Amino acid sequence: MRVTLARMKERIIFALAALCFLAPFAAWAEHPGQQQLVAEVAKDTGKDPASLNALLDGAKRQQSILDAISRPAEAKPWSDYRQIFLTPARIDAGVKFYREHQALLEGIAKKYGVAPQYIVAIIGVETFYGRNTGKYKVLDALVTLGLYYPPRAAFFRNELKTLMELPDTQLAGPLDTLTGSYAGAQGWGQFMPSSIRDFAVDEDGDGHIDLQNSLPDIIGSVANYFAKHGWVTGGPVAARAQPDAAAKVLTVKDATPQWTVEQLEAWGYAPLQHLDPGAPSSLQTLQGANGPEYWFTFQNFRVITTYNRSVMYAMAVNQLAQAIVDGVNDQSSSGAAQKVQTGSQETVTR
Repeated sequence: MRVTLARMKERIIFALAALCFLAPFAAWAEHPGQQQLVAEVAKDTGKDPASLNALLDGAKRQQSILDAISRPAEAKPWSDYRQIFLTPARIDAGVKFYREHQALLEGIAKKYGVAPQYIVAIIGVETFYGRNTGKYKVLDALVTLGLYYPPRAAFFRNELKTLMELPDTQLAGPLDTLTGSYAGAQGWGQFMPSSIRDFAVDEDGDGHIDLQNSLPDIIGSVANYFAKHGWVTGGPVAARAQPDAAAKVLTVKDATPQWTVEQLEAWGYAPLQHLDPGAPSSLQTLQGANGPEYWFTFQNFRVITTYNRSVMYAMAVNQLAQAIVDGVNDQSSSGAAQKVQTGSQETVTR
């Protein structure tokens, strides 16, 4: 059957027109569950579905993100994990940061009732005081984990939805330009979108929350996060315990205080400093370089685990905070750095 040149041209034009018409719909289906997500965000915010689809169309599934989440640092034993964060360089940089911004830090800390060294330590552990806030596009990270990572898809999909619903006044820039960690955390304090929504504050009063460029907003947001999660002003964080030969073996699921210090003493765990016998506490066991370490931990330690549920993370923040405040109170920070670098046996409650 002969096809005239004119007829062939008509078919080509029709095919191209069909591709142009179907292209947006094909793009919308690029990520699994994209249409449903866009529908939810559009319904909740009134945002234009076409714009939301265009935003997600620009996001890419990143295999390196899936690889990174499969090998978290928390899989290491405490003796190795500790060495990542309790280094002389990180301690000395924390002391310098504290001293340079002491008035701002202590003013905000007093306002929220949170010890300033713990604010600094969080920023130090998370991003080395703002030096490494992450290079992944936040949209790529949350699309990859929320739509392509079944083990934690529900959590990360919710964070992706929250990110898309945040007002411009709570973002450090256009949404498709934001960068952060492989998990989608942003800024010096590495806030997830839900934490930006719930706990970030406009501490400098300029009408815009900027966790990347405004130190008042960065410091105030970490302090507010701690305060809203139950930080006890002046309360203890952690203290070393020494078990006797007949100490009761305890099963501890998390850092929630569940026994008094007095009860733990009765079970064979002696504190290496004076503690309030009636203080609610828990007992954590960490694998140190010289064997098991036993720690009384308190409400403020539990608050740190809401930032990252790893007990090792909370202990690293605790010990870095103590090294920083020791350095600030010392004429030279090198002594504090050396003490903490070589002595995980330090007993800390401040």
